[in-house]
Amino acid sequence: MCGIVGYTGRRAATPILVRGLKRLEYRGYDSFGIATVGSAIEVYKKAGRIPDSGVVPVDLAGCTGIGHTRWATHGEPNEINAHPHVDCGGRIAVVHNGVIENYAELKRSLQERGHTFRSETDTEVIAHLIEERYDGDLLAAVNAVLPLLRGSYAILVIADDRQRVVAARDASPLVLGIGDDEVFAASDMTPLLEYTERVIFLEDGDVADLTPCRCTIYSGGRKVERPVELINWCLEDTRKGGFPHYMLKEIYEQPQSFYETLRAGVDERVRNLVMEADEITLVACGTSYHTALVFKYLAESLCGIPVRVEMGSEFKYFTPPLHGLVIAVSQSGETADTIAALKMAKARNCPTLAITNMQGSTVTRIADETMLMRAGPEIGVAATKSYTAQLAALMQIVNLRCEGAFDDALSHAHLAIGDVLLQDVHEAVTLCSKAKHVFFVGRGPFYAVALEGALKMKEISYVHAEGYAAGELKHGPFALLTPETPVVAICTPGPTYGVMVSNIKEMKARRAPIIAIGVAGDTELPEIVDIFIPIPDTHLLVQVLTASVVLQLLAYHTACALERDVDKPRNLAKSVTVE
Repeated sequence: MCGIVGYTGRRAATPILVRGLKRLEYRGYDSFGIATVGSAIEVYKKAGRIPDSGVVPVDLAGCTGIGHTRWATHGEPNEINAHPHVDCGGRIAVVHNGVIENYAELKRSLQERGHTFRSETDTEVIAHLIEERYDGDLLAAVNAVLPLLRGSYAILVIADDRQRVVAARDASPLVLGIGDDEVFAASDMTPLLEYTERVIFLEDGDVADLTPCRCTIYSGGRKVERPVELINWCLEDTRKGGFPHYMLKEIYEQPQSFYETLRAGVDERVRNLVMEADEITLVACGTSYHTALVFKYLAESLCGIPVRVEMGSEFKYFTPPLHGLVIAVSQSGETADTIAALKMAKARNCPTLAITNMQGSTVTRIADETMLMRAGPEIGVAATKSYTAQLAALMQIVNLRCEGAFDDALSHAHLAIGDVLLQDVHEAVTLCSKAKHVFFVGRGPFYAVALEGALKMKEISYVHAEGYAAGELKHGPFALLTPETPVVAICTPGPTYGVMVSNIKEMKARRAPIIAIGVAGDTELPEIVDIFIPIPDTHLLVQVLTASVVLQLLAYHTACALERDVDKPRNLAKSVTVE
C-alpha cells in the first residue's frame, strides 16, 4: 500500500528520491520522508503530501538514500510515524512496505533490552533489530534479521558508513533499475522510467546488495541471477498530458488501451488453457471483481461454461472446492488477497492464469500462464482504463470459447468507446452532486456494471452509492427511495428490457429521480425517466463497455463538481499489497 524508492550512484540522491516518491504517490499519500548517507544519516519527514512541484525545502547530502510515501497501517499519519525509521543511534535507516505481524512481540523484547521507540509503527522494530546485529556488514545484519519477521515486507536499508542499499522482499513488490554506475529500487516501475529501461523484478525471499557499481542478489543465502528485462512503458505515459486529472486522461485513453489489449491477442499456451477448461473460477478484488462478474454473466450465457467468481479477501478463509481453471485478475499483479488465493489454487493442482497490467509482477510468476493487459501506467487511484483493459482480456476468452463469434463486435468496440467519451452528462451530474445517496441498478452483466459505477461514485465523490440487481430493490432498498435519492438504471435491448422498464416505473412511483442509460434510438425509455443518456446501439459486449465509460464520466464530473481530490481520494491507495 505504501511506496518505497532507493538510490545509490553518482548523482545527488535527494531530487531522485523525491521525484520517485511523487510518481509513487498513488500508493499512499498520508506522509512521506527520505534519508540519505551524508557525513551521517540525514532524515527529512513530513505529514501530508509531497508538494505538487516535487521539490522539498531540504537538500540532504549524499548520493545514496531511501524514501517512502505512506498509506497508514500502524499509527496515525503524522510526522513521527512517517518513514524512514532509524535505530537508537541514528546509524541505520529503514523504509518498509507491508505489515510485520509479530511486531508487538518483537517491540516488547527490544524495549526490555533497552531500545527506545519513537513511533507507533511496526516498521521501527526492523531498524532496532538491525542495530543489534550491525558490525559494519549491512548485508549480514539484514540477513540475520529477516528470519525474525513474520508478515510481508519490501524493505530498503542504509547505514551511515557505507554507500550501499540493502533491499529485501517477501510478499510485497520490489523492482530494481539498472543504470550506468547507479542502481535504483522502487515498489514498481514508474519511478525508474526517467532513468533506465532495464529492470530486475525481485522474487519472494530475495535480498539484494546494491552499490553504485554492483547489484548482487541472494536467495536462501546463495547468490542468484535474476533476468534483466526491458520496460516497454515510457515516461510520457506517467504525465497528465494537459488534462486536469490523471483520471480524466486515463478515461480518454480507453479506446487505445482496449484496442492494444485486444490486438495483443492470446498466445497458444493461454488458448489451450482456456479451451480445455470445463469450468472456471475467477478470483479478484474491488474493480477487478466487477470485471470478473461481467465475465461470469457473458461466459455462462453466451458460451454455456460454468463460472464462479470469488472475492480474494474471502478466499483464503472460506476456500471453495476448486476444479478446473483458476483465473487471478489483478491490475497491479500485487494484490495480496488475490496472490494468496492463486497460491492456494496452485497447491490444489489447478491450472492457473493471471490477467494483469504489470509485467514481472508476482501473479505473473506464480500463475502457469499470463495475459498481459496493455493499459500502460494508471496513476489515478480509481481504476478506469485498467477496468476496460481487463474486460478486453476477459472478452477475448469469451470469444475464444464461442469460436470467434464476436470478432467483428470486439474489433470495433474501441470506436464506440470513443463515441461515448463525447457524451454530455452534466444534467446527471447536477442531480448526483446534490444527493447524499445514489442507487445504481442493472440486470445480467449490467448488474456488475452497476456495482462498478457505484464504486466509482463513492470512492472519488464520497457520495454514498450502492449497486443492485434491479429486481432486488423491492426486497428492501425500496424503503430508501425518496425524491432526493437518484437511481441510475442501465436499460438496453435484450431479454430483460421489459422487466427493467417495469422496475423503473416502480421506482418512479416512489418519486425517485431516474437517470437511465439506454441505446440511441430508444423511444420508450426517454419518456419515463428524468434524464436519458444514450449509448451506441451495438452488440451486448460493446454496450457493457460504453455503459461503464458513461458511469466513469458521471463519477468523475460529480467529484469535480464537489471539488474532491479526484486522483487521490481519501483513505485509499491504488495497489493493496497488505491483507
